[in-house]
Amino acid sequence: MGSREAIQRDGKVYLSRRYKFAAAHRLYSDKLSQEENERVFGKCANPQGHGHNYELVVTVAGPVDSLTGMCIDLSRLDDAVKGYILDRYDHRHLNLDVEDFLETVPTGENIARQIWSLLEPVLGGERLYRIKLVETRDNYFEYYGDHEASI
Repeated sequence: MGSREAIQRDGKVYLSRRYKFAAAHRLYSDKLSQEENERVFGKCANPQGHGHNYELVVTVAGPVDSLTGMCIDLSRLDDAVKGYILDRYDHRHLNLDVEDFLETVPTGENIARQIWSLLEPVLGGERLYRIKLVETRDNYFEYYGDHEASI
């Protein structure tokens, strides 16, 4: 399902697990004119939309459990990502099929933030640290929730 990487800093272990999903979207805002949408979003404002093979990297942070030797139960993490993200977004047109984006432009930034908002309450005691969403070879988005200093 996913691949895993763990590093330790400041007494915590940061574990990252990778997942994949495919989805289509159109970058277009009803608040902008057609000309403004084309200027802002370029070819991504195409009325038919376009798709990506996304890579999602979920990073959690926490102490190592003395009994299991892990900072999170991997099956719990996999179940959360599958149930709340992959089942919701995989092989969907985000603008048309997913309630999350009926009124929100599904940019990489907004998708990453929405994934965070869906996973944070489900992971409970395990601390969600980062969402990384890779859209293309050249575009990826990272979101750290509240624990990233304001820009």
